Amino acid sequence: MSKGKQMSGLVALGVVGFVLMNSIYTVNEVEQMIITQFGKPVGEPVTSAGLKMKIPFIQEVNPIDKRILEWDGSPSDMPTKDKLYISVDLFARWRIVDPLQYFLRLRDERSAQSRLDDILGSETRNAVAKHELIEIIRTTKDRIPLRDSLLTGAEQELKMGSLVPIHKGRKLVEAEIFDAAAEKVQVFGIELLDIRFKRINYNQSVRPKIYDRMISERRQIAERFLSEGNGEAARIRGNRIRDLNKIQSEAYRQVEEIRGVADAKATEIYARAYNQSAEAVAFYEFTRTMQSYKAIIADDTTLILSTDSDLFKFLKGMNYEAGTSAPE
Repeated sequence: MSKGKQMSGLVALGVVGFVLMNSIYTVNEVEQMIITQFGKPVGEPVTSAGLKMKIPFIQEVNPIDKRILEWDGSPSDMPTKDKLYISVDLFARWRIVDPLQYFLRLRDERSAQSRLDDILGSETRNAVAKHELIEIIRTTKDRIPLRDSLLTGAEQELKMGSLVPIHKGRKLVEAEIFDAAAEKVQVFGIELLDIRFKRINYNQSVRPKIYDRMISERRQIAERFLSEGNGEAARIRGNRIRDLNKIQSEAYRQVEEIRGVADAKATEIYARAYNQSAEAVAFYEFTRTMQSYKAIIADDTTLILSTDSDLFKFLKGMNYEAGTSAPE
C-alpha cells in the first residue's frame, strides 16, 4: 500500500473517532441531561445512567444535578408583629424534579439559588411580620411554668411568673413559609423539601433596649420580693417583741403573786412569834425600830424628834461616848 493511502486511512480513522467521540456521552448516577440543538432543548430529559448517543457537533449535553441541594440564606433583619427587629438566618433543602422546566427558566444552579433567595426571603419576611417574636422562637405550646412557692394567691391571680401563651410556635411558622414558597418554586421545576430557622437573634440596634427591659423587669421582681421580705421581717420582729412583753408581764405577775404570798406567810409567822407574850411584843418593837434606824439614819443625817416620839424613846436611854451628843 502506498504511503499516501496509509495517510488517507489514518485521517479517515481519526475523523471517524472524532465523530464517534462527539456522538457518545456518559450520564452518571447523580446527573440528568438536557440535549439541546442550536440552543433549544430536544427530546425528553435523559435521567438514566450509562452511555448515550447524540448527533455530533449539532447537539450539546447540559448536565443537571439530580441530588438534594442546599440553600443557605444570609441573615436578614426584619420586624415581627410586636415591632421587634430580629435577624433571621434560614436554610432549606431542594431538588430538581422537572429538569426541562428548570433548564428553560433558570438554566443553571446559580440562577436557581438567586431565585430561591428572592422567594424564600420574601415569604420569610411575610411570615415573621404576621407573628409575634414568641411564636417564632418557641415550639412548646402547653409548657407549664415553675411558680415560686412564696407567691401569694393575689400574686398568682395577677399572673405573676406566668408564661406568654403560644398559639402556633416555630414549627407552624416554618410550615407556613414552606407551603407558600413550595408553591412558587414549582413553576421552575424545583421541589422544596424542607426549611428551618437556623438562627434568630435580636437586631444589634435593639438588643441593648431588650436587655435593659429584661433587667428592669427582673429588678422590679427583686424589689418586690425585698419589700415583702422586709415586711415579713418587721412582722416577725413585732410578734417577737409582743411575745417577749407578754412573757415578761406574765412572769412579773407570777413573781408578785409569789412575793405577796411569801410576805403574807412571813407576816403570819412573825405575828404568831411576837404575840406569844408582852416581852415578845416589846422585842419585836425594838428590832423593827433598830431596822428603821439603819434605814433612815446615815453619817450626815440630822433628825428633829419630839421627846415623846416612839422613834426617840430607845435613843434617850443610850449612853454616848465622850465627845458625842444625842441627836436633836
